[in-house]
Amino acid sequence: MDLATIIGILVAFGLVIAALGGDGFLFLDFSSVLIVFGGTIGAVLVTYPLESVLGVARIIKKTFMSKADDPAALIAQFVDYANRVRREGILSLEAHLKNIPDEFLRKGLQLTVDGLDPQIIQEILETEISCLEERHLKGAEILQTFGTVAPGMGMIGTIIGLVLMLKSMNDPTTIGPAMAVALLTTFYGAILANLVFNPMAGKLRARSREEVLIRTMIVEGIMSISRGENPRILEEKLNSYLPPKERKVRP
Repeated sequence: MDLATIIGILVAFGLVIAALGGDGFLFLDFSSVLIVFGGTIGAVLVTYPLESVLGVARIIKKTFMSKADDPAALIAQFVDYANRVRREGILSLEAHLKNIPDEFLRKGLQLTVDGLDPQIIQEILETEISCLEERHLKGAEILQTFGTVAPGMGMIGTIIGLVLMLKSMNDPTTIGPAMAVALLTTFYGAILANLVFNPMAGKLRARSREEVLIRTMIVEGIMSISRGENPRILEEKLNSYLPPKERKVRP
C-alpha cells in the first residue's frame, strides 16, 4: 500500500472540498459531468485500443498497491548466492530456485544454472527489462492522455454553456443554468487533470524507474555470478547503483 498516494489524494480533495464550504452541492451538475467524463473517455478510446483503455483500472491500482523492493536486501541475497557458488558450485543454486518469488530473478538464475553463455543471458534479461519499461510507459501515457484531454473537454463545455447563455439572454431564468455548465465543466476538467490523472501518471513513471533499477541490479548480479566473480566484487558493483548513504558494505 502506497501511503503517499492515498495521503496526497485525501489532502488535495479534502482541501478543495473544505474550500467549497457549505455550498458543495452547487458544484454538482449532471450536464457538466457528461461533457467532461463522457468526452474524455470517448477521446481516449479514439486514441488507444479498447483493451488498453479497459486496463486503466489495473494501471491505477498500481499507484496504490505497488510495493517497492529493498535494494539492500537484494544485494545481501546476491552476496549469499555468490558465496554459495564459490563453496558448492553453480548447480547448488538449483535447489533454491523454487523458493525465489521474483520471477525475473528466478529466470536469470535458472539460465545461469543451465549453463547458457553470459552474453546470451544478458541479452535475454535486458530485452525483458526493455519490454517491461515499454509497458509501464504506455500505462503512464494513457493516464497522461486522460489528463490532457479532460481540461480540453472542460473548455468545450464552457463554450457550450456560453453559447446557451447568449442564446437565451432574453430569458433571465435560463442564464444561471447555462453559466453553471460553462464554469463547472472547466472546474471538473481541471480537477481531473491536476489532482487525478497527471499525478498518477507521474507516480507510474517513478514506479517504473524503481523497478527498472532493481532489475538492472539483478542482471548485474547474475552476470557476476555467471562469471564466477568474487562476492566482494559483486557487492561493490551492486552498491554502486545506490546512493552512498544507502550502501551497506560487509566487513
